[in-house]
Order: sequence, then C-alpha cells, then structure tokens
Amino acid sequence: MITTRHVLPFFLLPASFASVDLGWHPPKKTWINQLDKAVNGSGTNGFVFNTSELPPGTKYGAYNWCNMPHVRSQEYVRANSEYQLEYVEVIHRHHKRTPYASNTFPRESYPWECSDEGLFYFGEPLNPAGNTSAKTYWSVYTSETNPFAPAGFNGTCVQPQITREGLDDSWQHGKDLYGVYHGLLGFLPEGINDKVTYRVTNNVITSQVAGMLVEGMFKPSKTVPLRIQPTSLDSLEPAYSCPASLKLYNSYGVGGSAANWTAHLTAAQPLFNTLDAISGVPKDSTDWHKSFDHYYDNLSARQCHSKPLPCSISDTSKCVTQAQADTVYRLGQYEYSFIYRDSPQSLQAAVGSYGVFIAELAQNIRDCISGKSSIIYRHNVAHDGSVSRLLSILQVDVMVWVGMGSEVVFEIYSKKVYDSKRYIRILWGGQILTSSNPSLGKVDMLDVDVFLAYLDGLTGTKASKVVAFCQS
Repeated sequence: MITTRHVLPFFLLPASFASVDLGWHPPKKTWINQLDKAVNGSGTNGFVFNTSELPPGTKYGAYNWCNMPHVRSQEYVRANSEYQLEYVEVIHRHHKRTPYASNTFPRESYPWECSDEGLFYFGEPLNPAGNTSAKTYWSVYTSETNPFAPAGFNGTCVQPQITREGLDDSWQHGKDLYGVYHGLLGFLPEGINDKVTYRVTNNVITSQVAGMLVEGMFKPSKTVPLRIQPTSLDSLEPAYSCPASLKLYNSYGVGGSAANWTAHLTAAQPLFNTLDAISGVPKDSTDWHKSFDHYYDNLSARQCHSKPLPCSISDTSKCVTQAQADTVYRLGQYEYSFIYRDSPQSLQAAVGSYGVFIAELAQNIRDCISGKSSIIYRHNVAHDGSVSRLLSILQVDVMVWVGMGSEVVFEIYSKKVYDSKRYIRILWGGQILTSSNPSLGKVDMLDVDVFLAYLDGLTGTKASKVVAFCQS
C-alpha cells in the first residue's frame, strides 16, 4: 500500500506519540474513484437521488443523497455490556434544500414554491425577559413594478432554504437520535437541560434544521440557545482564513490545472456541451465548468423534491435525460473522493481548513474525561464542506459526496469495572467508521489516547500547528 508522510512537514510528533501514524493512506478502490467508471459507467450503482425514502426492499444504510442514513434504534448496535457511555458529540450536514442561487440556470423553465412553510426570523429580549415578539416569518414575493427579473427559479423560495420536506427530515433525524440516546440507552435526559448543547454555523439553513431537530428530540417548552461563533472565525463551517489550505486545494483540485484533476473534465466535455445547450449556461463560464458542483446541485435538488429534470426554454424537446443526470452524479462522487481522499495532499489541506474544529473536538473529549465540563451531548449542524473535511482527516476508507443529513457520531466510553482508560467509537451513517489509517482502523472501542494523539499530532495544542500552517 502506498502511504505518504512527507506531505505533512509541519506535523512533528512528541516522542510519546511516536507510535501513532500521521501519514496519509489512500482510500479503497471502488467505482466512486475510478475515472473510467465515473465517465463511462451507467446508473448510480444503487445510490439514491430522487426521494428521502429508500426504495422498497432497500436496506437502511444505503447511500441516499436526499436523506443520508443516521443513527436509529432499529439498526443501532449497543456496545458490549462492560462499557458505559460517557459523552457523545454529533456533527451532520443540514437536510435537503433548494439550490444555491449560484447553482440555478440563468432562466429556469418552471417556478419553485415554498409557501408551505415559514422561515421565522425575530429577536426577543432575554436575561431579563421583556416585551415578547410576534412570530414573524419571511414571505418571498416579486413586485410587478420591479423591472429586474429574478434570476433562477421564480416562486416563493429563498435560494437556498431548507424545504418543507427537509424540515420534516430534520425533525425525524432528531426523533431518531433521541430514540437511541434516551429511549434505548437512557443516556440523554428526558427533557433538555444544560448538559446538552447545539451549535450551528452563520448560514441560516443550519438554524432552520436545528429548530426542527431540537423539537424532534426534546419538544422543549422553553427557548433553546444555538451556539454560534463569529462569522470571520467560525470553525464549524469552516469560515476562518487559511490561505495556505485554499492554495493547496486549488493546486490539485477545483480550479487547478493538474492533469489528474482535469482528466475527468476533459473526458466529460461532450456532457458539458449538452447541459450548456439545455441550461443556457455560457460555455465560457469558468464556475460552471471547473467542476460538476453547479450541475450536480441543480439537478439533484430537483430530483430530491420530485421535480422534473430541466428542458431548454427555447426548445422544450431538448431535456436533460436521467442517464445524463446519473453521469453528473457519478462525476460528482468522483470529484469529492479525489478532493478529500484520493489526492495525497488532501490530508494536509483538510487539517489546515478544519483543524480548529478538530482541536475543539479533542478538547471537548478531554473536558468530559477530566470532569471539567458537565456537558454530555454536543450537537453540530454543519455543511458538506464541514463533514467532508472531517472524513478527510479521519481518512475514511470509502469517500463519498456527503449527502443531506450526513452524520458522524463520536461516542466516548469507560468500563463499568473501574479502569482509568476511555474508549472511542465513531459512527458514520449509523455504522462503525473504518479508517485507512492503521492507527485508527475500525474505530470501535479504540483507546481514546490513541485517537487524541492522532488529532494532536495533526493540529497541535489549541490548533497551534494549524495557525502555523495557515500563516505559512
């Protein structure tokens, strides 16, 4: 097996951590990361892109872009009875939404309506309480007097916003988590208290998800704070500045000219030409042709909400076919695997851009073990770029484009018979995560000291190595 260690020049280990492997190790070879299968294959190899519900007969745990598998009581595997759960930290992507405005066509052939939900935005005095607020929500409309036609989808949606179906998926996600960590394990309290915290990013769609998720878990009768960091340094999204990481990603991935990146774009040029002719996207639009991100988001958002694939406004006989959409989805999977796992530079790039969150995770675990913190459950609602970087750092053995609701859970255990050691289990999509890194392997009751040594070796104390790299 090929491994790469020299790509981490700033990762110098203390002697006590010398046995922990900090090198990059490649993921498994699957249809996802093989160029020929991405370009010339057919279908989506069982991956679902058109509904939050799995097709009849499909086992839960299958990849579903619209609503990824997560921890549920039906599939949850209890730890051996000799262990007791002490701490849980969850991070997952938001649930399904409308496309970002930048991912809509110059003109869309049909509208997208969101009048079946309300996006509530208001402030209210607290600590001490004062006058109460009306429950006001945004109601999108287009004025007939306004001479500027809206780009993208006409209708009553914000681009993006969590859709009604995405809100329902969020609520169910919360209910399922509560069903495991309260109903099955008796770990969470019946009602929410100060031992449970929720965190979101500065993108409002994560707050839209969090509100539904908290209700699905606890049905609280009082207000619930959502922890959030300042926009300029948010580690969860991530939004803090790391020019060195951005430069590294650009050197081998999106926007770069490396042959092993541009190969799939060159091979897919006929597909780009067809999609451009239907969508009206200019052929010289760099953003739409440096990756398949824009077309992937546009087409998958439609199909997740049972909307038809688009047709040309000027010639309605020319439409995107399902086979073409499937090829876009395969190429999107290929791109994410390459960016976050297949490139030997991906580990260093991810540590630079997501190392602060990793350092926070390590500190949260330490604070629980030492008794410094009484918090037993932390919940983070994030984005695909968040979870992808996390999986990159964990060196997941099979990388995918993390779909809506994609979830990683960190569980910290002790032994019921006194033992000062703690152990970690990591669940990815509700199943035990397997890492290509031999020091992590199948993360099932791994000595937490090994896991923390791995994180510390990459990020340094209080992310000191991240700062040094970002400023290099």
